[in-house]
Amino acid sequence: MQHAQRWITTLILAPLIIWILIKGTPMILSALVSAVAVSAIREYLRIVFRSDNHTVPWMISGFSYLTCIFLVTAAAFASWPAMILVLILNLIFLSAFVLFRFPAGKDLFDTIARQALGIMYIPLSLSLLLFVRNMEHGALWVFWLLIVCFMNDTGAFYTGTYFGKRKLAPRISPKKTLEGSAGGIGASMTAGLIFSMLFFGSPGLALLTLPCSFLIAVAGQVGDLFESALKRASSVKDSGRILPGHGGMLDRIDGLLFAIPVLYAYLLAVGI
Repeated sequence: MQHAQRWITTLILAPLIIWILIKGTPMILSALVSAVAVSAIREYLRIVFRSDNHTVPWMISGFSYLTCIFLVTAAAFASWPAMILVLILNLIFLSAFVLFRFPAGKDLFDTIARQALGIMYIPLSLSLLLFVRNMEHGALWVFWLLIVCFMNDTGAFYTGTYFGKRKLAPRISPKKTLEGSAGGIGASMTAGLIFSMLFFGSPGLALLTLPCSFLIAVAGQVGDLFESALKRASSVKDSGRILPGHGGMLDRIDGLLFAIPVLYAYLLAVGI
Protein backbone atom coordinates (compact mmCIF):
# COMPACT_ATOMS: atom_id res chain seq x y z
CA MET A 1 0.00 0.00 0.00
CA GLN A 2 2.82 2.40 0.90
CA HIS A 3 4.58 1.70 -2.41
CA ALA A 4 1.38 2.44 -4.32
CA GLN A 5 0.96 5.71 -2.40
CA ARG A 6 4.55 6.69 -3.18
CA TRP A 7 4.06 6.20 -6.91
CA ILE A 8 0.66 7.91 -6.96
CA THR A 9 2.06 10.96 -5.14
CA THR A 10 5.01 11.08 -7.56
CA LEU A 11 2.76 10.83 -10.62
CA ILE A 12 0.52 13.62 -9.32
CA LEU A 13 3.35 16.02 -8.46
CA ALA A 14 5.61 15.32 -11.45
CA PRO A 15 3.44 17.12 -14.09
CA LEU A 16 3.21 20.23 -11.89
CA ILE A 17 6.96 20.33 -11.36
CA ILE A 18 7.64 19.78 -15.07
CA TRP A 19 5.24 22.57 -16.04
CA ILE A 20 6.81 25.03 -13.60
CA LEU A 21 10.32 24.23 -14.81
CA ILE A 22 9.40 24.62 -18.48
CA LYS A 23 6.72 27.32 -18.47
CA GLY A 24 6.97 28.94 -15.07
CA THR A 25 8.54 32.33 -14.50
CA PRO A 26 11.44 32.71 -12.02
CA MET A 27 8.95 34.05 -9.47
CA ILE A 28 6.69 31.00 -9.83
CA LEU A 29 9.67 28.70 -9.40
CA SER A 30 10.88 30.69 -6.39
CA ALA A 31 7.38 30.46 -4.88
CA LEU A 32 7.46 26.67 -5.23
CA VAL A 33 10.97 26.42 -3.75
CA SER A 34 9.97 28.77 -0.91
CA ALA A 35 6.95 26.61 -0.09
CA VAL A 36 9.13 23.49 -0.03
CA ALA A 37 11.74 25.24 2.13
CA VAL A 38 9.19 26.52 4.66
CA SER A 39 7.55 23.10 4.92
CA ALA A 40 10.91 21.35 5.36
CA ILE A 41 12.28 23.85 7.92
CA ARG A 42 9.08 23.48 9.93
CA GLU A 43 9.62 19.72 10.11
CA TYR A 44 13.32 20.17 10.86
CA LEU A 45 12.66 22.50 13.80
CA ARG A 46 10.10 20.09 15.26
CA ILE A 47 12.70 17.31 15.06
CA VAL A 48 15.70 19.10 16.56
CA PHE A 49 13.75 20.76 19.39
CA ARG A 50 11.96 17.54 20.25
CA SER A 51 15.26 15.84 21.10
CA ASP A 52 15.27 17.50 24.54
CA ASN A 53 11.48 17.79 24.88
CA HIS A 54 11.46 21.49 24.01
CA THR A 55 8.78 23.13 21.92
CA VAL A 56 9.81 25.45 19.12
CA PRO A 57 9.47 29.11 20.18
CA TRP A 58 7.15 30.85 17.74
CA MET A 59 9.65 33.66 17.15
CA ILE A 60 12.30 31.17 16.04
CA SER A 61 9.80 29.57 13.68
CA GLY A 62 8.87 32.98 12.31
CA PHE A 63 12.53 34.01 11.77
CA SER A 64 13.13 30.70 10.02
CA TYR A 65 10.14 30.97 7.66
CA LEU A 66 10.97 34.56 6.68
CA THR A 67 14.62 33.66 6.13
CA CYS A 68 13.57 30.82 3.82
CA ILE A 69 11.42 33.14 1.72
CA PHE A 70 13.98 35.98 1.57
CA LEU A 71 16.86 33.61 0.73
CA VAL A 72 14.99 31.98 -2.13
CA THR A 73 13.80 35.36 -3.42
CA ALA A 74 17.36 36.70 -3.40
CA ALA A 75 18.49 33.61 -5.29
CA ALA A 76 15.76 34.21 -7.88
CA PHE A 77 17.52 37.50 -8.65
CA ALA A 78 20.92 35.75 -8.58
CA SER A 79 22.10 38.10 -5.82
CA TRP A 80 24.77 36.56 -3.60
CA PRO A 81 25.19 39.83 -1.59
CA ALA A 82 21.48 39.81 -0.77
CA MET A 83 21.64 36.16 0.29
CA ILE A 84 24.62 36.81 2.57
CA LEU A 85 22.80 39.81 4.07
CA VAL A 86 19.73 37.65 4.76
CA LEU A 87 21.89 35.06 6.55
CA ILE A 88 23.59 37.72 8.68
CA LEU A 89 20.30 39.43 9.58
CA ASN A 90 18.79 36.08 10.53
CA LEU A 91 21.69 35.44 12.89
CA ILE A 92 21.48 38.95 14.40
CA PHE A 93 17.72 38.86 15.05
CA LEU A 94 17.81 35.27 16.25
CA SER A 95 20.68 35.97 18.65
CA ALA A 96 18.95 39.08 20.01
CA PHE A 97 15.74 37.16 20.62
CA VAL A 98 17.47 34.22 22.32
CA LEU A 99 19.67 36.49 24.47
CA PHE A 100 16.69 38.45 25.77
CA ARG A 101 14.31 35.49 25.98
CA PHE A 102 16.71 33.02 27.63
CA PRO A 103 19.44 35.21 29.22
CA ALA A 104 20.46 32.53 31.74
CA GLY A 105 19.57 29.46 29.75
CA LYS A 106 22.24 26.78 29.58
CA ASP A 107 21.13 25.90 26.05
CA LEU A 108 21.32 29.48 24.76
CA PHE A 109 23.97 28.94 22.09
CA ASP A 110 22.69 25.45 21.35
CA THR A 111 19.32 26.97 20.41
CA ILE A 112 21.00 29.42 18.02
CA ALA A 113 23.13 26.66 16.50
CA ARG A 114 20.14 24.42 15.81
CA GLN A 115 18.28 27.10 13.87
CA ALA A 116 21.40 28.29 12.02
CA LEU A 117 22.18 24.72 10.96
CA GLY A 118 18.65 24.33 9.64
CA ILE A 119 18.98 27.49 7.52
CA MET A 120 22.26 26.30 6.01
CA TYR A 121 20.89 22.80 5.56
CA ILE A 122 17.55 23.56 3.91
CA PRO A 123 16.78 26.96 2.31
CA LEU A 124 20.38 27.80 1.42
CA SER A 125 20.81 24.49 -0.41
CA LEU A 126 17.44 24.82 -2.13
CA SER A 127 18.31 28.37 -3.21
CA LEU A 128 21.15 27.02 -5.34
CA LEU A 129 18.53 25.26 -7.46
CA LEU A 130 17.53 28.68 -8.79
CA PHE A 131 21.14 29.44 -9.73
CA VAL A 132 21.23 26.17 -11.67
CA ARG A 133 17.93 27.05 -13.35
CA ASN A 134 19.38 30.37 -14.52
CA MET A 135 22.34 28.68 -16.24
CA GLU A 136 22.40 27.74 -19.91
CA HIS A 137 20.08 24.74 -20.38
CA GLY A 138 19.17 25.28 -16.73
CA ALA A 139 15.77 23.57 -16.91
CA LEU A 140 17.37 20.46 -18.40
CA TRP A 141 19.98 20.40 -15.65
CA VAL A 142 17.28 20.59 -13.00
CA PHE A 143 15.41 17.74 -14.70
CA TRP A 144 18.64 15.79 -14.91
CA LEU A 145 19.29 16.33 -11.20
CA LEU A 146 15.78 15.25 -10.19
CA ILE A 147 15.99 12.10 -12.32
CA VAL A 148 19.42 11.17 -10.96
CA CYS A 149 18.24 11.66 -7.37
CA PHE A 150 14.99 9.78 -8.00
CA MET A 151 16.84 6.83 -9.54
CA ASN A 152 19.31 6.89 -6.65
CA ASP A 153 16.46 6.42 -4.15
CA THR A 154 14.60 3.91 -6.34
CA GLY A 155 17.66 1.86 -7.26
CA ALA A 156 18.87 1.74 -3.67
CA PHE A 157 15.43 0.73 -2.37
CA TYR A 158 14.78 -2.13 -4.77
CA THR A 159 18.36 -3.40 -4.90
CA GLY A 160 18.54 -3.34 -1.12
CA THR A 161 15.15 -5.05 -0.80
CA TYR A 162 16.00 -7.98 -3.05
CA PHE A 163 19.78 -8.30 -2.74
CA GLY A 164 20.78 -6.40 0.40
CA LYS A 165 22.77 -8.36 2.97
CA ARG A 166 25.55 -6.18 4.41
CA LYS A 167 24.48 -3.20 6.50
CA LEU A 168 25.61 0.25 5.38
CA ALA A 169 25.09 2.19 8.63
CA PRO A 170 23.25 -0.06 11.09
CA ARG A 171 23.34 2.40 13.98
CA ILE A 172 21.71 5.13 11.89
CA SER A 173 19.46 3.32 9.41
CA PRO A 174 19.34 -0.47 9.91
CA LYS A 175 17.51 -1.17 6.64
CA LYS A 176 20.10 0.42 4.35
CA THR A 177 22.66 -1.93 2.85
CA LEU A 178 25.91 -1.71 0.88
CA GLU A 179 24.23 -3.56 -1.98
CA GLY A 180 21.41 -1.04 -1.99
CA SER A 181 23.88 1.84 -1.99
CA ALA A 182 25.74 0.37 -4.97
CA GLY A 183 22.45 -0.23 -6.78
CA GLY A 184 21.42 3.38 -6.24
CA ILE A 185 24.72 4.70 -7.56
CA GLY A 186 24.55 2.43 -10.60
CA ALA A 187 20.96 3.44 -11.37
CA SER A 188 21.84 7.13 -11.00
CA MET A 189 24.80 6.96 -13.36
CA THR A 190 22.87 4.96 -15.94
CA ALA A 191 19.84 7.26 -15.88
CA GLY A 192 22.02 10.37 -15.95
CA LEU A 193 23.96 9.09 -18.98
CA ILE A 194 20.82 8.13 -20.91
CA PHE A 195 19.13 11.47 -20.19
CA SER A 196 22.26 13.37 -21.26
CA MET A 197 22.52 11.44 -24.52
CA LEU A 198 18.85 12.03 -25.34
CA PHE A 199 18.46 15.69 -24.39
CA PHE A 200 21.89 17.33 -24.43
CA GLY A 201 22.85 15.75 -27.75
CA SER A 202 26.57 15.64 -27.01
CA PRO A 203 28.47 12.41 -26.28
CA GLY A 204 31.29 14.40 -24.72
CA LEU A 205 28.93 16.20 -22.38
CA ALA A 206 27.18 12.93 -21.55
CA LEU A 207 30.51 11.43 -20.46
CA LEU A 208 31.21 14.49 -18.33
CA THR A 209 28.00 13.86 -16.42
CA LEU A 210 29.13 10.39 -15.29
CA PRO A 211 31.42 11.55 -12.46
CA CYS A 212 28.84 14.18 -11.55
CA SER A 213 26.03 11.64 -11.24
CA PHE A 214 28.35 9.45 -9.12
CA LEU A 215 29.11 12.35 -6.76
CA ILE A 216 25.43 13.33 -6.60
CA ALA A 217 24.39 9.77 -5.78
CA VAL A 218 26.94 9.58 -2.96
CA ALA A 219 25.94 13.03 -1.66
CA GLY A 220 22.27 12.05 -1.82
CA GLN A 221 22.87 8.95 0.25
CA VAL A 222 24.87 10.94 2.79
CA GLY A 223 22.00 13.43 2.96
CA ASP A 224 19.56 10.58 3.52
CA LEU A 225 21.68 9.21 6.37
CA PHE A 226 22.06 12.69 7.85
CA GLU A 227 18.31 13.15 8.10
CA SER A 228 17.95 9.61 9.47
CA ALA A 229 20.46 10.50 12.20
CA LEU A 230 18.47 13.63 13.07
CA LYS A 231 15.27 11.62 13.38
CA ARG A 232 16.92 8.81 15.34
CA ALA A 233 18.37 11.31 17.83
CA SER A 234 14.85 12.61 18.43
CA SER A 235 13.07 9.21 18.21
CA VAL A 236 11.04 10.30 15.17
CA LYS A 237 10.07 7.86 12.42
CA ASP A 238 8.91 10.32 9.74
CA SER A 239 9.52 14.06 9.58
CA GLY A 240 5.83 14.60 8.75
CA ARG A 241 2.84 13.32 6.78
CA ILE A 242 2.41 15.94 4.07
CA LEU A 243 3.27 13.54 1.22
CA PRO A 244 1.32 10.24 1.27
CA GLY A 245 3.67 7.28 0.96
CA HIS A 246 6.76 9.45 1.42
CA GLY A 247 6.25 10.91 4.89
CA GLY A 248 7.25 14.52 5.35
CA MET A 249 8.73 17.04 2.96
CA LEU A 250 12.13 16.62 4.57
CA ASP A 251 11.91 12.85 4.07
CA ARG A 252 11.41 13.46 0.35
CA ILE A 253 14.16 16.04 -0.23
CA ASP A 254 16.83 14.92 2.26
CA GLY A 255 19.10 13.56 -0.47
CA LEU A 256 18.36 16.45 -2.80
CA LEU A 257 19.54 18.97 -0.20
CA PHE A 258 23.07 17.56 -0.38
CA ALA A 259 22.94 16.89 -4.12
CA ILE A 260 22.06 20.43 -5.27
CA PRO A 261 25.30 22.05 -4.02
CA VAL A 262 27.32 19.23 -5.58
CA LEU A 263 25.71 19.78 -8.99
CA TYR A 264 26.14 23.56 -8.81
CA ALA A 265 29.81 23.24 -7.78
CA TYR A 266 30.45 20.67 -10.54
CA LEU A 267 28.88 22.83 -13.24
CA LEU A 268 30.98 25.80 -12.15
CA ALA A 269 34.18 23.76 -11.89
CA VAL A 270 33.82 22.01 -15.25
CA GLY A 271 32.48 25.12 -16.97
CA ILE A 272 29.52 23.37 -18.57
